[in-house]
Amino acid sequence: MREVRREAMADDLKVPKQRAEVEVLFPGGGVRQVVVFLAEFAEEHSGAERLSDLLNGPGEFLPAIDLQNDAVIFLGRQSIAAARVRPRWEPANPVAGAEHEVEITLADGATLWGRINFVLPPERRLLDYLNLAEPFLRLQEKDKVSLINKRHIARVAKVNP
Repeated sequence: MREVRREAMADDLKVPKQRAEVEVLFPGGGVRQVVVFLAEFAEEHSGAERLSDLLNGPGEFLPAIDLQNDAVIFLGRQSIAAARVRPRWEPANPVAGAEHEVEITLADGATLWGRINFVLPPERRLLDYLNLAEPFLRLQEKDKVSLINKRHIARVAKVNP
């Protein structure tokens, strides 16, 4: 009876998580399809945890499930060049802010195109956003959102619409 009660208490303490499919891009062109687990409620803001919360959070490694073989893996955060998800897992900021069409070239030569949106005081520029402390920045692509590791960015160029 005591063991059953402990299990029930442990279940009560578990944080409900949602499975989010992520395409992880590694330097040199390696790509892996994984599932990460996002909390139904974020610690730092209202609503569900986003992929950016996980990538910009503490810790050097992220737990995931490799969809190729269903194995549990641990991804080294610094080795991730970019991570792509559906907008559901990385919704846009509801507050209107500055928006820039950009082309981002990674250190390995891969190129990504899309929009960077950010909310900063009006006198702040794209450069100020790029220099914020968070290691990953959000790029809205056509139908996906990429979170790009700034350590892997070689160049960001504004694109004229």
